[in-house]
Amino acid sequence: MNKASQAQRDRTLSPRREPLQQRSLARAQQILQVSADLLEEVGLDTLTTILIARKSGISVGTLYHYYPNKHAILHAMAERWLREVERSLDEVETWPLAELSLAQFVERLVERQLVVYREQRGILHLVQAMFSIPELRELDQRHDALVIDRMARAFSRYGLKGSSTGLGRLARVYLELTHALLLVVVNQAGSRAKRTLTDLKHVTVALIEPYLGEESPP
Repeated sequence: MNKASQAQRDRTLSPRREPLQQRSLARAQQILQVSADLLEEVGLDTLTTILIARKSGISVGTLYHYYPNKHAILHAMAERWLREVERSLDEVETWPLAELSLAQFVERLVERQLVVYREQRGILHLVQAMFSIPELRELDQRHDALVIDRMARAFSRYGLKGSSTGLGRLARVYLELTHALLLVVVNQAGSRAKRTLTDLKHVTVALIEPYLGEESPP
């Protein structure tokens, strides 16, 4: 992407103004929360700025003072979710990993991730937007790179054997596995969600376990 295209993209996705005052900040956050709730209720294709403004109790013109279009709102929502993902990974770096069995390690990892997925309303549709909307794809790539880098470091700190390339490959598979199934879990209910979550933990243990041996994957 050349500099002119990048500048145009930034203008399209950036908020109209930075909400510096407390009231403005609260309004911007309200717009994001209403958008997340609507995303959960009506889905990505039906979500519009008109609907968001109506549910927020403001005019479309007022909404545009904060976000110039629907994609800018989704971009801000995705950035906020990525901050929570990063915060959860920061916590992992403080865990006493040497004290945990493999089952305990996986249990804590998956349950901590699950919190991040459950707290984001409309997460399935938001992830769909990050993957399918060109203006948001950079955030999808940033998410993947962040999780792979941090999990490769966590695996190394836990004492898994293998080269940096091998642990990076393991981290990518871990990402693909947990990301896909956690999206399933948060959209299921009751016993179905519990079974899927249990299956995810079992499969994750099986994925990581070979790296504990002396002859681990290269």
